[in-house]
Amino acid sequence: MKKKLQVEAIAHGTVIDHVPAGQGIKILKFFQLSAAQERITVGLNLPSGEQQQKDLIKVENTVFDENQANQLALFAPNATINVIEDFEVVRKFHVSTPEQVKAVFACPNSNCISHNEPIDSNFYVRHQQQDIKLKCHYCEKTFDRSLFSELD
Repeated sequence: MKKKLQVEAIAHGTVIDHVPAGQGIKILKFFQLSAAQERITVGLNLPSGEQQQKDLIKVENTVFDENQANQLALFAPNATINVIEDFEVVRKFHVSTPEQVKAVFACPNSNCISHNEPIDSNFYVRHQQQDIKLKCHYCEKTFDRSLFSELD
């Protein structure tokens, strides 16, 4: 008998699928999803046909806008967003990595001018092999994406 994975369906909200294993918790923290008081279903290290393991996040009564979806791509570049209404997928799209990220992360360089001036942080997103790097517009230093996922 073949086992079937069953996760409770949601009536309205967002399902974030194809998240690399280990990134689900970082996404929850980054988007402060648990602070919204909505029901959240999280699957960690689930079996996947495309990847060996994946994380999955279902958030009721929350729909990601395009900007949020693109920020999500920093953690899960191959993620899929499913928008759910009346228990049905009404829209499905893949995230795309933004070229720039403004006013989202603080620069890890403590000497960066962005810490002392009334300006929003600004990073250029670069792909280097299988990883994503963020280059600060102001100090021009490049940082690994994983450094930002630990911040909060």
